[in-house]
Amino acid sequence: MKEYSFEKLEVWKLSKELSIKIYQLTNKFPSEEKFGIISQLRRASISVASNLAEGSGRNTNKDKAHFTQLAYGSLMECLNLLIISNELNFINSKEINEIRDMIETLSQKLSNYRRSQLNT
Repeated sequence: MKEYSFEKLEVWKLSKELSIKIYQLTNKFPSEEKFGIISQLRRASISVASNLAEGSGRNTNKDKAHFTQLAYGSLMECLNLLIISNELNFINSKEINEIRDMIETLSQKLSNYRRSQLNT
């Protein structure tokens, strides 16, 4: 089976792990949030990995960097929603800190990846 270029990217692998973690975490959110924070948080987390995948199919480094920037924006949206979820007591301090660590690592790697795309 062919492996596509985005599947080899460490940033894509980390973003996929983040999505899985968020899906698992939101399973315990209140059911009334199914079409609110749960949906928005899940879509934002999937968007990180999806933008990296879509960008890998672009022809120019400028276009690729644009999709990496979109992925970064989605990552920040995830963080915002997680902060709100914590303040609403949907997740506890340990859970948000664990995910914040993942987000911090991923944000640094996305920034470095975008920088490398623009400097090529």
